Amino acid sequence: MKKQIEISVRHLSFRYGTHEVLKDINLDVYKGDYLAIIGPNGGGKTTFTKLLLGLLTPNEGEIRIFGKSVLEARREIGYLPQYINFNMDMPINVFDIVLQGRLTPHKLFYSAHDRKIALAQMEKMRIVHLRHRKIKELSGGQRQRVLLARALAKEPKILILDEPTASIDPDGQKEIYALLKNLPQTKIIVSHDIQVLFEGVNRVAHINKTLYLHENIDTTIQRDEGHFCEMELLDYIKSHSCSN
Repeated sequence: MKKQIEISVRHLSFRYGTHEVLKDINLDVYKGDYLAIIGPNGGGKTTFTKLLLGLLTPNEGEIRIFGKSVLEARREIGYLPQYINFNMDMPINVFDIVLQGRLTPHKLFYSAHDRKIALAQMEKMRIVHLRHRKIKELSGGQRQRVLLARALAKEPKILILDEPTASIDPDGQKEIYALLKNLPQTKIIVSHDIQVLFEGVNRVAHINKTLYLHENIDTTIQRDEGHFCEMELLDYIKSHSCSN
């Protein structure tokens, strides 16, 4: 059965002034993929993410999502940012934050249906008991689950997650990875943490100006006492199927 392409990236290049950040990137993301994007700091991961979200415009090439431009398809994408864009002193509670996922440019009021969807996503993220709490009262892991529920309240077909476990303790990281693994959406997770490769991803894109795609990664590799040296893992990945 032919795979359904949801994101098509063709000959994508981007420069900040004369500084070339991405060069001739090609990538297909299929329905149901759990794609990890890894690479060094400054390699272009963040820029590529901004291009997928329509926050930047390519210098060359194009991105098509469900056959449409990025801006036309934006409603189909849920985004979990790396940093929380909230003033921690704002008198806003968890339920209000999740409801923001139901906002559209011309919507002035939330409907009963919006509230039902927001509550359902809070249940999925196991944060209903936090609904009246303020964001500043939460742990890092709890905040990420709130933001993930907000992204899911949008009812997206694709989720883009930027460093979703940054600044979270190990137990919180395990919870986030477990929740992500079971979500049915096509997922793209951007991370500097090699650990993400053991958390259910099926494809890995390594970006350092250009993109190399690794498929059929064996994420059941045995690790000594739960640890796998990052260099050993990168060597393993490089030795398996790769394309650019």
